[in-house]
Amino acid sequence: MLGARCLLRALRSCSTAPCPRHRPSARLSVRDALGSQNASGERVKVQGWVRSVRSQKEVLFLHVNDGSSLESLQVVADSNFDNRELTFGSSVEVLGQLVQSPSKRQNVELKAEKIEVIGNCDAKAFPIKYKEKHPLEYMRQYPHLRCRTNALGSILRVRSEATAAIHSFFKNSGFVHIHTPIITSNDCEGAGELFRVEPSSKIKLPEENFFNVPAFLTVSGQLHLEVMSGAFTQVFTFGPTFRAENSQSRRHLAEFYMVEAEISFVESLQDLMQIMEGLFKTTTMTVLSNCPEDVELCHKFIAPGHKDRLEHMLKNNFLIISYTEAIEILQRASQNFTFTPEVVLKCAITLALRRREYVSRGKVAAVDLLVPGVGELFGGSLREERYHFLKQQLARSGLTEAYQWYLDLRRFGSVPHGGFGMGFERYLQCILGVENIKDVIPFPRFTHSCLL
Repeated sequence: MLGARCLLRALRSCSTAPCPRHRPSARLSVRDALGSQNASGERVKVQGWVRSVRSQKEVLFLHVNDGSSLESLQVVADSNFDNRELTFGSSVEVLGQLVQSPSKRQNVELKAEKIEVIGNCDAKAFPIKYKEKHPLEYMRQYPHLRCRTNALGSILRVRSEATAAIHSFFKNSGFVHIHTPIITSNDCEGAGELFRVEPSSKIKLPEENFFNVPAFLTVSGQLHLEVMSGAFTQVFTFGPTFRAENSQSRRHLAEFYMVEAEISFVESLQDLMQIMEGLFKTTTMTVLSNCPEDVELCHKFIAPGHKDRLEHMLKNNFLIISYTEAIEILQRASQNFTFTPEVVLKCAITLALRRREYVSRGKVAAVDLLVPGVGELFGGSLREERYHFLKQQLARSGLTEAYQWYLDLRRFGSVPHGGFGMGFERYLQCILGVENIKDVIPFPRFTHSCLL
């Protein structure tokens, strides 16, 4: 019995006594490592991909990047660490001490104690070559690898930051975020450029439609936002939209992202235009503040001179002219157009069910924001809220039954309202100066191309 008590005391003593342990290395992103203010030998672990390898007699230099920043972290190691697997493009894990760098090029560097190659990379077969500046057009054929280049890395980091900034703008402005459906029975745009959704041939179904009605990939979340604006006053959505356009132009995609908003109790286009301009400028200023190096790379190497044009847009109020004035300006222009100005702008003034008609002028309360190099960036309008007028229009088009729910919105507590949409990829083209829309989206889809 006495022996058992002594053993129990011994076990308790061992369990409470501190055991010497090797302090684990803190895992840092490259961005956090570069931003360290007091690098005094802290043991850290960094994981990423090798951007450059330089071996000298006694010292090995690596640059490692993990996508968290444009700048890479310099790793300094003994030349004994050099091996054939340590090549451009290979993935590595580096453990060592984060110290102040004697070089003026960087504030800190990682003094390696251990370098482990996680994944090999055959530099000769790798389509991305060290120190080569590959054109954006060349990298489009490698959608699975192009994100590893500096240019696409910067563009996609800006895309991520812009996404967060847009959500922040709407949240700070009191908007409610709505997840509108991707599959819909509505054709909001009325252009007929729809992707139809049907089950695959492997699924055995009766002759009728899966949803009992024809279903399509959405071209806009506007109609669903109109529903929600009847309860939440200010709503927005941000998601993918689809257009079956047979186009390979630098401005069009079959799948792209749209930022759309709908606001109740709005009676003037001026109110809409203020929100549109505020969204553009606030989002852009946030991106410029949080991603200065990435934006600078685009302005310096992809679109020289674009920085000044963007600054001009941000410092000045957007110019507002009527459609009538626009036609007059085009008519006075000395150059020839493929289509006459009247035909070009006819689409903008044609009456649609979702746009309120100016009875006295035969036009609609609609607005487009046009920017150089991109074209239409925003499109918005006041919606037709008058029940009897809308009912007549639907009856004339034979759509009363299909859009009875839309009439119900006008029967039960209708208010004047309006909204707008902004093409997100065109926005990125506008602020970065990227010429082709296929280079600002991770995986571009367009006619005859759906890689990955």
